[in-house]
Order: sequence, then structure tokens, then C-alpha cells
Amino acid sequence: MDKFLVTGGAGFIGSNICRRLVADGCYVRVLDNLLTGKKSNLAPIIDKVDFIEADAGDAEAAGAALKGIDVVLHQAALPSVPRSVEDPAATHRHCVDATFTLLLAAREAKVRRFVYAASSSAYGDSPTLPKVETMPPRPLSPYAAAKLAGELYCTSFFEVFGIETVSLRYFNVFGPHQDPASQYAAAIPAFVTAILADRTPTIYGDGGQSRDFTYIDNVVEANILAARADRTSGQSVNVACGKAVTVNRIVERINELTGKDIKPLYAEPRPGDVRHSLADISAARKLLGYEPLVDFDTGLQKSLGWYRENLL
Repeated sequence: MDKFLVTGGAGFIGSNICRRLVADGCYVRVLDNLLTGKKSNLAPIIDKVDFIEADAGDAEAAGAALKGIDVVLHQAALPSVPRSVEDPAATHRHCVDATFTLLLAAREAKVRRFVYAASSSAYGDSPTLPKVETMPPRPLSPYAAAKLAGELYCTSFFEVFGIETVSLRYFNVFGPHQDPASQYAAAIPAFVTAILADRTPTIYGDGGQSRDFTYIDNVVEANILAARADRTSGQSVNVACGKAVTVNRIVERINELTGKDIKPLYAEPRPGDVRHSLADISAARKLLGYEPLVDFDTGLQKSLGWYRENLL
């Protein structure tokens, strides 16, 4: 069975992937600098993974972490569009530089497969919907540009060095273990925890903007499929549900599920945010055999239950 390295394995997405791999009986090594991740996210399985606390951009640490590894699931990054606007240099360092360093180390270690956590932000604010991988990228923020650069490096390392890479363009992932406390918190955990605590949620913009919100189990499954696909050749594929929901509707639905009626506060739109996002997932179906396992509403109910149990 393949041996896995999960970078950013103590983060929201990475820790969910690790739990799945451990449940599948896989050998799992984690590389995480704990800048945004939390070791507590791995508490139930910490004795079943090989945990390395180090920066993915540290060449020595990356080389050590990749020894004996067959598949890299590269989730490590410095997330958030607003954060990248405030500090683009940090975003570049933890996204572009770290990805390049890992690819170099993967080449030296003769890693078979390198799965990269890319971002739907690469599409920018093109009015064309749904977003298809053949569309020209139009990144609107340093974060989007940095994640796109990682994709291009992955493709080039396949073309030049033969590493089987694949980039998964995530669309607005949400679910258990997503941090609601950060000033850069994603919409759903911020809304859920505010309404559960009878606080007013803040919507940036008019709330008419829509997203293809993707429950975490779908993203975990896409990573497993990408790791086990017969062959990958530097492709980029969308990972989403193929359905869009407005931000206003999310707040309405959380109120319905909690039996509350808390109105949101509207604030100025944030720089770099796009208006609408919706994925065409045909390429992921064809390459990986991917199908969404959990729809948006079911995922929202699952998330609500998790936040109730763990944060109240």
C-alpha cells in the first residue's frame, strides 16, 4: 500500500484527509509548521501518524519528510484572499516557494504522485459559468496568483521530470474542523458560530454573490481518487458539487435549521472577492471517477452538528 505525506496535515482539509487515510490502514506522515493548523485536529489519530513539525518550504525538512514516500497530498498553504492582500509576501512564501521546494524534493525522492491543493480563485471574476478548466485564468488576488503558480509548477514538473502531478481546484470547502475564530474565517463557520451564539453574522457585499460550496468529504474523496488514479499527467481539475448557493441563502438556511431569525449585518465587499463561482466537474469525473458524496444542505447540517458539539 502507498505511503503518504500530507503537508498541512494539521489544518482543516489536511486533518480530514489524514483521518480517512488512517481509517483505510495507510502509512501517513504529516508535515505542518502549525502556522494555521492545530495539532489538536489530529488528536484522535496522532499516535497513528508520523508527525513532523516543520515548514514545507524548508528544503532540509521537505527532503527528510519525503524519504520513502509514494504519494504527496500537498495541502499546506497560507489561506485567505484578504490575508494575501494584507501580506502578499507571506502568501508567496508559504504557497509558491513551499510548493516549488516540495516538488524539488519529490523529484529527488522519486515520488510517484504529487496531488496539489489548487484553488477556484484562479478563475477570477469571469462572468462565464460554469467554470471550466480550459478557461484562461484571471487571478484577482495574490492568493489566487500564488495558487495558480503552484499549478503551473506541477504541470511543468510532470512535463520535464515525469512526476505524475494533478492539481485539484477546490471550490469553497467547508465542514468539521474549519476554524471559525480567525479574522480570515470562511463564510460558513463564521455564520454558523455567530448564529448559534445569537450574534449577528457579517456579510461582505450584498449577499447576492454565489459559491459552489463543497463539503469536506467530497474533497477528501477527490484526494484519495487522485492518489489512486491509474495515471495523472499534470492536469488541473475542479472539485466541487456543480451547484451554486448565494451567501444570503446560507444565512437563511442556518436560521431555519436552528429555529432562529438573526438578520445579517452587511459590510463593504472585500478586495479580491469574486461575484459568482460555479464549477463544471466533468473533468474530475472523467480523470478520477469523482462524484460528490455529500450535497450542500446535508453538509451544512453535518457542519452545524459538529460546531454545536465542539464549540458550544
